[in-house]
Amino acid sequence: MKIGIPKETAAGENRVSIVPETVAKFVKRGLEVVFEAGAGASSFALDKDYEAAGAKPGPAWDADVVCKVQKPTLEEIGKLREGSTLVSLLYPLINADLVKALAARKANAISMDMIPRTTLAQSMDVLSSQANLAGYKAVLVAAERLPKFFPMLMTAAGTITPARVLIMGAGVAGLQAIGTAKRLGAAVEATDVRPETKEQVESLGGRFLVVQGVEVKTAQGGYAAEQSDEYKKKQAEMISAAIAKADVVITTALIPGRKAPRLVTDAQVASMRPGSVIVDLAAEQGGNVEGTESGKEVVRHGVLIVGNPNLPSTMPAHASMLYSRNVEKLLGHLLAKEGGFTWDMNEEITKGCVIVREGQVAHPKVQEVVK
Repeated sequence: MKIGIPKETAAGENRVSIVPETVAKFVKRGLEVVFEAGAGASSFALDKDYEAAGAKPGPAWDADVVCKVQKPTLEEIGKLREGSTLVSLLYPLINADLVKALAARKANAISMDMIPRTTLAQSMDVLSSQANLAGYKAVLVAAERLPKFFPMLMTAAGTITPARVLIMGAGVAGLQAIGTAKRLGAAVEATDVRPETKEQVESLGGRFLVVQGVEVKTAQGGYAAEQSDEYKKKQAEMISAAIAKADVVITTALIPGRKAPRLVTDAQVASMRPGSVIVDLAAEQGGNVEGTESGKEVVRHGVLIVGNPNLPSTMPAHASMLYSRNVEKLLGHLLAKEGGFTWDMNEEITKGCVIVREGQVAHPKVQEVVK
């Protein structure tokens, strides 16, 4: 089996799907690897590094398995061989035309963003590995843009109080942001619709904001329960007060296949002090903040709103390494010992991430979207 590594063509994308470290593991398994010249240059993986690991320069799109980071263009889909397999971030629930084009090409498609978030699939979970980077970099971006110190400082001219940072969402990105902001010396607060994340927030040194005086309903399976109108009112008041006091707000809420939920209104932005900074990690999916513009930094009411849609790509060396390791673990799970894919569509991970199989849309949820 031959694995191909094409060069990413999306604007601003500096990652590469497979790094030389992973190439060596594939070669050891008896797989052939070809790479497009310069495929890893933006992530500081040189052609000579690939060759040293056992890969060969060549037409990556002619391979049996083509591994990408960003979803392919229609032109790139046209380069796929019939029966070959594409492994990439596809976001199929919001890219129906892309799925249809892959099916028409009679290719197989594996979507890295659809891997089930289970214990067994943890080592393959691209969304988590990249969110970790995004949460870390969001704090660094905010610290660089904020016209204040993050830590408390004792100086001859007096004491400088620490910056107040509010993290909205305590998932992978949010928890990394909490830990990073705390290490930089900020006073960190966090909110999440799941009360059970309180312990995780506090273990990183953050203060978890809790609605006082109202019963909190819990649900089974780790999902958020529908709360009473009284709870929602008090929660909104609490969050508005926290936003108004914050120097930095970082929002991290994403819902797969849907527009990002609105967490911060224009009125709440206006309540912040001039010079404050908001980093919206959901910019590409419409933004958690009213006024966010994907790919831009805009100022509203004296507050800077950063809408970088791809923060992991600004750390391409480690982002590529982690993505590559995720791909390697996934292919190791899906490939049969004698070569080729097992295609066991009853197996949890395969069923979750295989979107197109032999020219047919195979994923039930995606089938509903492409009707």
